[in-house]
Amino acid sequence: MSSEPAADPGAHPGPAGASEPRIPPGPAVPGGPAPGPRSPVRHAPVRHALGRISSTAFLALVAAFFALPMLWLASAPFDAHPSITVSVPEFTLANFRAILANPYAAGSIVNSVIQAGGAAVLVVVLAALAAYALSRVRVPGRDVLLYVLLLLSSVVTGTAAMVPIFELATRLGLVDTHLGVILVVSGGLLPAAIFILKDFMDATPTSYEESARVFGASPMQILRHIVVPLVRPGLATVAVWAVASVWGGFLMQYILLRDPDKSPSAVVLFTLYTEGGQPDLPLISTFSLLYSLPVVLMYLFVSSRYGFRFHGGIKQ
Repeated sequence: MSSEPAADPGAHPGPAGASEPRIPPGPAVPGGPAPGPRSPVRHAPVRHALGRISSTAFLALVAAFFALPMLWLASAPFDAHPSITVSVPEFTLANFRAILANPYAAGSIVNSVIQAGGAAVLVVVLAALAAYALSRVRVPGRDVLLYVLLLLSSVVTGTAAMVPIFELATRLGLVDTHLGVILVVSGGLLPAAIFILKDFMDATPTSYEESARVFGASPMQILRHIVVPLVRPGLATVAVWAVASVWGGFLMQYILLRDPDKSPSAVVLFTLYTEGGQPDLPLISTFSLLYSLPVVLMYLFVSSRYGFRFHGGIKQ
């Protein structure tokens, strides 16, 4: 029995079936043909860089679009001759002296604080009580009632119900009073505030309340010492929203208040126009800056104290 040598694994059969050794390719010669096809060049880093540049430029344009009005509001009050364009101001404080000389300007900010603060307190207290009851008590048709109230408050606005509201305020003697304005605007804000706070109440665990009830705590004590600390971010959110809504309100305040000494800032701002209907830019820009500062400071304080963040769909 004859033995044959093992075939070379690197050999390939020739034309006669014999195996020939495979010659490995040599190094590439400069100036000679390419050793073989290369892998395609990857353009992903370039496309990624172009995408980042495009998104950054777009965000910069959007930021400039919203920042220019704020920049004008911050610079125009200090300009001796402000215009509708943003420019380097010719520094002066005469605009502030002129607006403080207005007999209704400073008092209107105080009126806005009274009306917005009173409405916020009333809305937060009543909405918290109603939301707690709707969250803990199984009332038949509870969700339907809540959505109907929210729907009606959105459809039947203050403008649509202006005549009956004014008639009711006249009969109750609430015309030309801060209390009348507070009650009217609070009634329009309550349905949405209850809807918001009910989500916060539903997210609070009931085990704490059950433990307090075992030790003899009353429902008001449970609400005050257990529920309110847990839903404090929600109360702060509703309070800020109520203050901002009343602070910028104009129609109901303009209708219900006759005495200029009781008019809020939004109504007094409307009077800073000339007899021909042209805006007095020095006075309007200065008063707008003073008018917006309290709300901005309130938002910064509440945001630093509680923080507005989203956790699992719940605003905290």
